[in-house]
Amino acid sequence: MASRIRSVVIAAVLVGGARSAAAQGAPSSLRLSFAEAVLRAGGAAPPVELAGLRNLEAEARVREARSPLLPDLAGTVSWQNRTFNKNSLGFAFNFPGAPPDLIGPFNLYDARLSVTQTLFDYSSWQAVKAAREALRSSQADSGAAAEGAVVNTAGAYLRALRAQASVAARQEDSSIAAQLLDLALAQQKAGVVAAIDVTRARTQFVVAEQGQIQARTAFDQARIDLSRSLGLGPETTIDLADTLTAALPVLALPLQRDSIVAFALTGRPDLAAEQARGDAARRQSSAISAELAPRIALAADGGGNGPTVGSMIFTREVGIQLVWPILDGFRREARKDESNAQVSQSDVRVRELRLQVAADVDAALLQLRSAEAQVEIAGERLRLAQDELDQAQERYKAGVAGNLDVITAQQSLVRARDVDIDARFVAAAARVALARAAGVARLLH
Repeated sequence: MASRIRSVVIAAVLVGGARSAAAQGAPSSLRLSFAEAVLRAGGAAPPVELAGLRNLEAEARVREARSPLLPDLAGTVSWQNRTFNKNSLGFAFNFPGAPPDLIGPFNLYDARLSVTQTLFDYSSWQAVKAAREALRSSQADSGAAAEGAVVNTAGAYLRALRAQASVAARQEDSSIAAQLLDLALAQQKAGVVAAIDVTRARTQFVVAEQGQIQARTAFDQARIDLSRSLGLGPETTIDLADTLTAALPVLALPLQRDSIVAFALTGRPDLAAEQARGDAARRQSSAISAELAPRIALAADGGGNGPTVGSMIFTREVGIQLVWPILDGFRREARKDESNAQVSQSDVRVRELRLQVAADVDAALLQLRSAEAQVEIAGERLRLAQDELDQAQERYKAGVAGNLDVITAQQSLVRARDVDIDARFVAAAARVALARAAGVARLLH
């Protein structure tokens, strides 16, 4: 009976999986350990890729800011056919033989090269420095993005491990329920137990099979989430190379709380990124102030000029230009106030982040200590629940008790398995939280 029910359930699962595979095409498979998933997330997850593109954008802005300091070369070729009123030039001649008021039409050909070179521009130098600070801020944001991607993937991997452990637990539950059902059927056939014992055993078996299907669905969903955290398509099936243990993940950190906090204050990517944004805002404010400094540039052009191409003669122009900004409608002052406000905001965020670092470390250490204690208790509870079930089965086989005690012990074992899995998951998640608090999640393995 148990074998027949199990066959029906397994067939339903296989048919559903086959239909899904047919709809999506043959899925690819990728075997990953926790360390490999973390390494992959830190280098190729979508947030990391986007951060790298933002770095390229910031590098381009540095080159753009440097361009006013470099030579500006342009070539022009023109042809004009024009007329003009000589009186508009101040030549109002009325004597006999004087040229008419309307002169032309005539052609004018011109071809020349123009070059401009900045000799002194303090404002542009400061703008380049501000752009470089912005680049440094973008690079710091890349570190924070990589750290966040690793934490996200680490959490997804651990959730997948928990789901995988739940599948194994439900398979064990189903196996025990099948044994109890077969035993109840044998006892009924021997006339030792009533039909109610068989009904109870059959109910527990169906519940166990239902739990197995639910656990498998949750595991498949967890693997899809893990694939997406790595930027892979949901059709990619990830095989987990690790199992959920209380020792996973591994991370070497100082043992003392103050040492971890000090380490985090110097290494947290989000704190470094915020400090870099503040430095960039300060440099931008200095660049705005530097716009009041004079600018000196050399301009020259030379080329041919004449009424026909054959009669063109060389003409040139050379000059030095001094520009001293004085007033621009107070836009410069408004921009400087805006930049100073950004500096003040960054200072507040840095101060709050430094306090948050200590709070994150304290919370992670508290969670880790609690989780480690729960792992020990959950392991002991699981051993006791297994002993209880073994003893209840022996009493049932001996005919000194009904299967109600067995079913109660079986349910207790199911709960103990779930508590043990959750305890191991919480311990692993606490290590990830501590790594994030210290700013070294990318070193998890």
